[in-house]
Amino acid sequence: MAYNLIHTQKTLERFRDYVIQQSRTNLTKGGKNVTSNLYSQLKGEVKAMPNSIGVYFEMPYYGLFQDKGVRGVGGTKKNGEPYEQRGGNSPYRFGSGKSKGGSMYASILKWVQARRFQFTTKNQKNKKDNGKLMSYKTTAAIITKSLWHTGIRPSLFFTKPFEAGYKKYITEDLIKGFALDVEDLMKTSLKDIKK
Repeated sequence: MAYNLIHTQKTLERFRDYVIQQSRTNLTKGGKNVTSNLYSQLKGEVKAMPNSIGVYFEMPYYGLFQDKGVRGVGGTKKNGEPYEQRGGNSPYRFGSGKSKGGSMYASILKWVQARRFQFTTKNQKNKKDNGKLMSYKTTAAIITKSLWHTGIRPSLFFTKPFEAGYKKYITEDLIKGFALDVEDLMKTSLKDIKK
């Protein structure tokens, strides 16, 4: 006999909605410039199947890098100082050979052009050249080099809401919802037996 886990499904839907809403809020906190693509493509679905029920989340692949961060390749600067590492214990690392070469530079170039973002020059020898706008390509190259060596700091925009939502909805509410579904199943089964 197929049975719908109505209370369980409603709890999982509340969990899904909470995680999506909080994650999207985190993406826009502090006036961060976030691509609308990541914001709008962050989705969740509760799937009820004959013998199971589950929650599935979906986002563009680069959302994982923004959430978990990326470790840089390290190295030393021209002055001999090591590059600061921002990626923490991220499972992702630049230079792993798993992505297309040059894709980071192309994405950053597109980003700086869309926002009309350019660094300015700073010339110690010729002070009159200070303050001139660098080209988009030069700006993108500087950002790419920095990210390549230092990595990307984890934002945990998705991880934190997921963990908070899990504590809030899954640890207690899901058990209660499932208990109500079992109770409904027992009532239905007893009615069928009496017939």
